[in-house]
Amino acid sequence: MQFDTKIALVIRTDLEAWQKLNVAAFLTSGIAAAFPECIGEPYQDGDGTPYHALIGQPILIYGADRAALSRALERALARNVTPAVYTEDMFKTTHDAANREAVRAVARADLNLVGLAVRADRKVVDKILDGLKFHA
Repeated sequence: MQFDTKIALVIRTDLEAWQKLNVAAFLTSGIAAAFPECIGEPYQDGDGTPYHALIGQPILIYGADRAALSRALERALARNVTPAVYTEDMFKTTHDAANREAVRAVARADLNLVGLAVRADRKVVDKILDGLKFHA
């Protein structure tokens, strides 16, 4: 199935495995919160056991270094695409309000990004992520 939109995460490649997974989970929740229409229907197994709904389209995950993450952020903003972001400082916090404060305390050019997520028209996402490769 071809979707008009594309969801993509960009995760910094030098993180520990647990950090990458944590960042991916948080960024995906940002997409789900911003775009509730991307959520599919709830699941049910053959015995009738109910399960939560998931995002109903593929999520592509790219790898990048800090400079490439900053470039992707600037490209997204230049195209009026609001991304979800995760910064290294957020690893030191313990709750949502502290996460927001950690981001608010730093100018955009100085954000120590470890991940970002976007959902937009397929071609726009391709331009934002031009040159990036899938995460290994």
